[in-house]
Amino acid sequence: MTRPPNIVVVLSDEHAAAATGAYGHRDVRTPHLDRLAGQGWLFENAYCTSPMCVPSRLSLLSGRYVHEIGAWDNGIVPGESFRSWGHHLRAAGYESVLAGRTHFNGPNRLLGFDRRLSDDLDFWVDHDGRPPSRTPGWRRGSNSHVTEAGTGEHVHTRHDVATTDRALDYLRERAAGPDDAPFLLYVGYMHPHFPLVAPPEFAAWYDPARVALPPTWRDPPQQQHPVIARLRYGFHNDEPLPEEQARLATACYWALVSHLDFQVGRLLAAVDGSSLRENTVVVYTSDHGEMAGHHGIWQKQCFYEPAVRVPLLLRLPEHQDGRRRPARVRGDVSLVDLLPTLREVAGLPVDPELPGRSLCGGPDLTPRPAFAEYHAQGMVDGGFMLKRGRYKYCAYAGHRPQLFDLMIDPWERADLAGDPVHTGLLAELSEQLERIVSPEDADQRAKADQQRRRAG
Repeated sequence: MTRPPNIVVVLSDEHAAAATGAYGHRDVRTPHLDRLAGQGWLFENAYCTSPMCVPSRLSLLSGRYVHEIGAWDNGIVPGESFRSWGHHLRAAGYESVLAGRTHFNGPNRLLGFDRRLSDDLDFWVDHDGRPPSRTPGWRRGSNSHVTEAGTGEHVHTRHDVATTDRALDYLRERAAGPDDAPFLLYVGYMHPHFPLVAPPEFAAWYDPARVALPPTWRDPPQQQHPVIARLRYGFHNDEPLPEEQARLATACYWALVSHLDFQVGRLLAAVDGSSLRENTVVVYTSDHGEMAGHHGIWQKQCFYEPAVRVPLLLRLPEHQDGRRRPARVRGDVSLVDLLPTLREVAGLPVDPELPGRSLCGGPDLTPRPAFAEYHAQGMVDGGFMLKRGRYKYCAYAGHRPQLFDLMIDPWERADLAGDPVHTGLLAELSEQLERIVSPEDADQRAKADQQRRRAG
C-alpha cells in the first residue's frame, strides 16, 4: 500500500490572482509560480471566504465559513473547540508543521499542529480579542497602506527569507531521513502585504513610469455604491491619489509579488531536487487579494475581483491515478475546499459537516458557487457575496445589492442590480445565498459578538 503523500501548502498574504504571470499578467514576473501552474492544476476562479486576514485564515484552516465559526474580524482568538488541518490529518498519521505567518491570535501558537519552525512577527498577534470599530465615523489614521511605498529593507522581507530558511531545513531533514510518517508543512509569508516597501533588487524590475493603472483607479466615491463609498472613507481611499504615487505603489506591489515568487522557487527546488518530489503534493494560494487601486481602493475589505479572487495552484504526485496532467480549471472554487482536498489526499473519508468539497477532481469538478462575507472595519453592516459563473451578487445588510456580469464587464463597472431585466436573476441569487446564510442573522450575530468582546 502506498504511503499517503507529503503535503506542502504555501500561503501568501494579499496576493491577487491577476498579479501573476500564470493568470495572464503581462508584466508581473512570477516564473516559479508559473512553472508550478504548468505542472498541475490552476484554478482560474478561486475565491477567499472573507477579504480580511484572520477571518479568511481561520475559515481556511477549519474548512468552515466565517459565520459558522464566528471569525468575524482580525481580533478573534480561536477557542478550544477550533479544529484545524492539524487536528484532521492527525487521524491519518501526519506530522503537521507550521512555518512563518499564520496570523491567528492568542497564546496557542499551534492550534492543532504538532510544532512550529518559526512564528508570526510579534506585533501581528492579538492576544486580547479586541474587535474593530464599525461606526460610520470610523477612519484609519492615514492612507499609509499606499503612500508608504518605495524600496528598502523591511522586517516583512526578513521574516519571509527566514521562514523559507526554516522550511528548507525541515524539507532537507525529511528528505534525508527514513521514509516514516507523512508530513503536512504549512509555509506562511507576509508578502505582498503592505507596507509596499520592496527589496531593491526586485523593485529594479519594474519602472513606475511604465506601470499600467486600472481604468477604474480614478472612480469618484460619489458615484459608487454607498457601502463602497463609506469603505473608501474609512480607509482614506476617498482622497485623490497623485498618479505618480499610484504608479510607484503598484510597481512596489509587483516587486513584492516577485520576491514572494522567489521564496516559492527556493521551496520548489528543495522538493523537486530530492526524493520528496515523487510523493509530495504542493499547494499555493493566498488568504485574499489586493485592490491595488481598482475602483480607487487599496487593501481589500470588499468583493471586487482583485480583493476576493486568489491564485490557487495544486500539483499532485505523478502516481496519483495519472491525475497530475496540467489543466486550467474554470469553475468557481473556494478556500473552504482546501481541507476536504487535504483529507482526500491523506486518505481520509469525506467529512459531511464541511461545506467545501475536494478539488482532486480537477477539471471534472461539478460547478458550484463561491461564497464570501465581511464583518469588520470600514463596513458598518455585514456584506455577503455569491459568485456563480459569470455573475457576482453582493448583498449588504440594510442596503441595496450589487450585481455584475463578469463576462461582459470584467472591471465590474456596470451594476445591474437596478435593471428590471435582471429582477428574476437577483431573486434567484438571493435565494441561493440564503441557503448558505441569512445575511440579517449573521450581521446581528457578528455585531452582538463584537459588542460583547468590546464590553468585556
